[in-house]
Amino acid sequence: MDAFALLLAATLNSGTVLAFAALGLLINERAGIVNLGAEGIMLVAAVAGFATAVHTGSDWVAFAAGMGAGALMAAAFGWLVIWLNTNQYASGLALSLFGAGFSAFVGLRYTQEKLSQRSHFDVPGLADIPFIGPALFRQHPLVYLAIVLAVALTWFLYRSRAGLVLRAVGESPESAHALGYPVRRIRFAAVMAGGALCGLAGAYISVIYTPLWVEGMVAGKGWIALALTTFATWRPARVLLGAYLFGGVTMLQFHLQGEGVQVSSQLLTAMPYLATIIVLVLISRNAAWIRANMPASLGKPFFPGS
Repeated sequence: MDAFALLLAATLNSGTVLAFAALGLLINERAGIVNLGAEGIMLVAAVAGFATAVHTGSDWVAFAAGMGAGALMAAAFGWLVIWLNTNQYASGLALSLFGAGFSAFVGLRYTQEKLSQRSHFDVPGLADIPFIGPALFRQHPLVYLAIVLAVALTWFLYRSRAGLVLRAVGESPESAHALGYPVRRIRFAAVMAGGALCGLAGAYISVIYTPLWVEGMVAGKGWIALALTTFATWRPARVLLGAYLFGGVTMLQFHLQGEGVQVSSQLLTAMPYLATIIVLVLISRNAAWIRANMPASLGKPFFPGS
C-alpha cells in the first residue's frame, strides 16, 4: 500500500507538467491556433526558470521567469502566424527547433549547478492520514493549482462571455469579426496565455520535478501535451484526466524498474510514447467524432479584409 501511495503521488506530480502544458495548448486551439512549438517553449522556460532559481533562490520567481519566457516565445509565434499569416504548422516546428537549440546553448553553464534543498509541503491535518495523506496531500502547491485551473477554465469556456467569444473566434472568426470582435487581438492573447502555461510547465520540470537542468530534459512532453488536447477532445476536465493517465504511465516504468521487473529498460522508457501513439490511433479511427468536437477554424488563417 505504501508503494502504491508513492506511485499515486508521483503520478500527480508527473501529470501536473502535462496538465499545465496541455491546458495552455487547449486555450490556443480553442481560439483556432495550432502551436507545434510547445516543446521548444518548455525547454526555454525550463532553462529560464532554473537559471532564475539558481540566482535568486526563489522558486516562485523562477516560475514567473518561466512563464515570461514562454509568453515571449509565444508572442513571437503569434506575430508570425496571426499578423504575417505564416503557416502555423511550419512556424510551430521552427519554434520548437529554435527552442531546443537556444536552450542547449544558454544552459551550458547551468548543467553543473544545483539548487538548494527543496521545500516539503504538507496539507495540515490531512497529510498524516494513512495512504491518502502521502498520496494526495504532500504535493507542491502547483499540483493543486493545476486542478483549480482546469475547473476555472471549464467555467471560463462554457459559462463566461469572454470564454464564449474565444470559442466563437475558434469556430468562425469571420462571424466574430462581423460582430465587431477583434479576432486577431483575441487570438494573440490566447496564444500568449497558452505560452505562459507551457512556460510554467517547463519551469516546473527544472525547478521542482527533477530539479536540475539537462539539455533536452523536456523529453517529448510538449508533444505528448499536444496530443493530449486531441485525446481530450478540447475539454479541460478530460485534459486533466488524460494528463494523470500519461503521468501514471510515465511513473509506472520507474515503479516497475524499482520492483525489479525483468523487462528491457528501453521498452519501459518508451511506454509513455507508445501509450500516446496507441491513444491517437484509437481516436483517429473515428474521424467524425473528432470533427464534431474540434474547433472548426483550427489551423486556418484569418484575413480581416476577406
